[in-house]
Amino acid sequence: MGDKSEVNESVDDLPDPDLKIILLGDSAVGKSKLIERYLMDEYNPRQLSTYALTLFRKEVQLKDKDGKDGDKKTVVDFWDTAGQEAFNRMHPSYYYRAHCCILVFDVTRKITYQHLSDWYKELREHCENIPCVLVANKIDVDYNVTRKEFKFASKHNLPFFFVSAADGTNIVKVFQSAIMEAINYKATGGDMLSDMLDILGESKDSKPSAKDDA
Repeated sequence: MGDKSEVNESVDDLPDPDLKIILLGDSAVGKSKLIERYLMDEYNPRQLSTYALTLFRKEVQLKDKDGKDGDKKTVVDFWDTAGQEAFNRMHPSYYYRAHCCILVFDVTRKITYQHLSDWYKELREHCENIPCVLVANKIDVDYNVTRKEFKFASKHNLPFFFVSAADGTNIVKVFQSAIMEAINYKATGGDMLSDMLDILGESKDSKPSAKDDA
């Protein structure tokens, strides 16, 4: 098996995607594994060297009203923290022009669930209105966990999925849900404010502050 670093590419010259979906959550909750499982043979990470982040690009064929594959394809970038979550705060560029967030915790580590409020707070500091999907990963360790109630989802009115990156449970459903949430957000003009702030040169997400660099 070849070293995955051999296929890493710079994203500096890539054309802009149609959608940007970010993943958040503590280290080792399985964010990268979720993406890899979803992409399968299309797994081809690209390094954003400036901030040591990783993105995965996929061309998604959307379904029509009858559930059949349509003619339109959408280019989606999935951004992964690549270990940067160890520094507690993500760089503002991570959130910049995101259309949806997949927030992940590990059902085998309670502390990762307790930290969701911190991640959600930071998300809303940078992206006030983008949709967010909550994911409980590693249910394959003990499927009885799916009987438990996780109130964070209902408290914040978030779509919620029990998943396993190990055996593939609900992986496709999670990413399809996130993509549709992102499409709807963009279609209703959700990112127009960001575009306006860009024009005015006042985008808070594009300007790292001293607090972010600390």
